[in-house]
Amino acid sequence: MAHIVVLGAGLGGAIMAYELRDQVRKEDEITVITKDPKYHFVPSNPWVAVGWRDRKDITVDLEPTMKKKNIKFIPVAAKRLHPDDNKVELEDGREVSYDYIVLATGPELAFDEIEGLGPDGFTHSVCHIDHAEEAGTALKRFCENPGPIIVGAVQGASCFGPAYEFAFILDTALRRAKIRDQVPITFVTSEPYVGHLGLDGVGDTKGLLESEMRNKHMKWMVSSRVKKVEDGVMHVEEIADDGSIKAAHELPFKYAMMLPPFRGIPAVMGLDGLVNPRGFVIVDKHQRNPKYPNVFGIGVGIAIPPMGPTPVPCGVPKTGFMIESMVTATAHNLGNIVRGKDPDETGTWNAICLADFGDSGIAFVAQPQLPPRNVNWSSQGKWVHLAKIGFEKYFLRKLRKGTSEPFYEKTAMKMLGIDKLKAVKKTH
Repeated sequence: MAHIVVLGAGLGGAIMAYELRDQVRKEDEITVITKDPKYHFVPSNPWVAVGWRDRKDITVDLEPTMKKKNIKFIPVAAKRLHPDDNKVELEDGREVSYDYIVLATGPELAFDEIEGLGPDGFTHSVCHIDHAEEAGTALKRFCENPGPIIVGAVQGASCFGPAYEFAFILDTALRRAKIRDQVPITFVTSEPYVGHLGLDGVGDTKGLLESEMRNKHMKWMVSSRVKKVEDGVMHVEEIADDGSIKAAHELPFKYAMMLPPFRGIPAVMGLDGLVNPRGFVIVDKHQRNPKYPNVFGIGVGIAIPPMGPTPVPCGVPKTGFMIESMVTATAHNLGNIVRGKDPDETGTWNAICLADFGDSGIAFVAQPQLPPRNVNWSSQGKWVHLAKIGFEKYFLRKLRKGTSEPFYEKTAMKMLGIDKLKAVKKTH
């Protein structure tokens, strides 16, 4: 019998446990350790921030479902991983030993790296349900006395889609409230150009997003570094290609949502050979750590080298569909390993993204995620908004039922209205 621990129960960790249950032997024990007993569907957080969703709409109580799947569930945060001793130290003093562990923790939000950033400072976030609710409360106050808004992603962020989504969802919400004419919106990003997304663009994301911003009367600043944030003022430097300061700005705002830098969680930070200097887990093509072969990593918390040098640091995003491919590969590989076989499955790491704009949206497919690609496709329309709603309902239903059916590649293509991958290749 093998004991497999899954550390984290977010988008990756929850389905990791489900798929493991189907792949490993009946006698193998699975334990999920997570700091939050309830799962929140993070892609819906921008909707929470404008009042289009409530917490209860996007929340799943995981413990009952895990119990049905014969998965032990410990809702206590990890204090420290001890990979040399094959154990996890918990915040309540307990220690959990393992034969294999899958690190699915996601990132720590590094608001502290920029003075005045974050919910404890002067900007909001949609990275966590608690932050999204706070952003929604502040937005209600803002609507009573509107003014300038800043939305974007700071240096070191490695997920840009939610920033674009929130900017356009805000535009839709403000138009519906009939106060959009009183609200100048500026998009500030560390990306070298609009639509870079940490992926050097996908299809014509640059053209599509710039066009949409012009249509929505939004200004933008790229290759931007946020120095600090004060009450009502954001200090931003535009960086030239040679790394010099091109221009410095003091941008006034009454409401701001900025995605923070990401780093690894404290429980793994500084573990030589396991994580990189930012605390992200190092994995090989089988999602396995080279130094500790019984440690696997999936999701936002793993290390992926950036696309290349940019004037301001930009991380590489890990989209939901990409994470699911990591999950399926890891579950298959662990199923092999407990039976004495070698790991042989590799995640596709393809990027399939639905970016909702409130009443429209942009979808893109990057196969593989990093260029050069076999498929490099993007499109826009109201259908993307409907597809995003459909995906939300599908995924939450999947979690509540405890199904391990993957939702990526073929299923995503079908939802996007693309019957066959060949059709994409022929068109683009």
